[in-house]
Amino acid sequence: MVQATWLYHIGQMSQEEVSRRMGLSRFKVLRLLQDARDLGLVRISIEHCTTGTLALADRLTERFGLTEAMVAPDAGEDPAAGRRAVGQLAAGWLARIGREGRLTIGMGWGRTVAAMADALTGLRNPDLCFVSLMGSMTHTSATSPFDVCVRLAALTGARAVFLPAPFLADTPADAALIRGQRLVREALEAARAAEHMVISVGECNPEALLQSSGILTPDEAAGLIAVGAVADTTGKFFAADGSLAPTELNLRAPSIDLDDLYRSDVVVLSSGAGKAAALRAVLAAGFVNRLIVDEPLARALLQEEAA
Repeated sequence: MVQATWLYHIGQMSQEEVSRRMGLSRFKVLRLLQDARDLGLVRISIEHCTTGTLALADRLTERFGLTEAMVAPDAGEDPAAGRRAVGQLAAGWLARIGREGRLTIGMGWGRTVAAMADALTGLRNPDLCFVSLMGSMTHTSATSPFDVCVRLAALTGARAVFLPAPFLADTPADAALIRGQRLVREALEAARAAEHMVISVGECNPEALLQSSGILTPDEAAGLIAVGAVADTTGKFFAADGSLAPTELNLRAPSIDLDDLYRSDVVVLSSGAGKAAALRAVLAAGFVNRLIVDEPLARALLQEEAA
């Protein structure tokens, strides 16, 4: 499979030429190439920029006081397609800054962040270090910061540091006890030193990943809505004005602190117009430097502002 893939994509041979070189039927070669894509051996990266999305990016940068904004073209109604589109742009950004030398990059969690790891290609730098910014779930998942850090490190030849802690502790006292553990302290110190932090935004509704993954109980989820929480990121829950929501949950995550976000270059990845309210709350908090979104979300953010 690897040989056929190399000859076709790198050697620029036709399927017929690969067939003759390897002594296989064209049908077998076609199957090998398809299997290589299905297994992730081949990663396709498409560079795109259109006048419309560039104009949207400029408007977002100006409106929210950002260092940089990037907008992926509308990928259609499938939410997964929107996440993949944003992931492609984010992977391009990561490949760009990841060649700068020795860097520590803090990683959040979520489906859009995972899409960035899926799309990354062409970056090798053993001086990179990917570190998780918060704890994880009790089971493996492509969206968890642990899994994302490990995948990115494997792709780039870098190191991975993960936080040996749950996403949420049962009580604030438990969270304080966990943060006091040596291995947790060392991981948090590495996270706080990150030059860049890549995070996503969650909503406080029943469809959100925190609820569907079972991290929050139904009572905790209802409590967030009751106190006016509309967004979460890195274990912090925010009200619509960007302030921390009045909930005990903000004391139960053994993660980086809010102040740590202000000290780093923070990149937010998000997709889908339905994320507009949550993303506006996080933007209002004032720690976001760069924004990578899809076209529907960009338009929703600017329409809400105009309204």
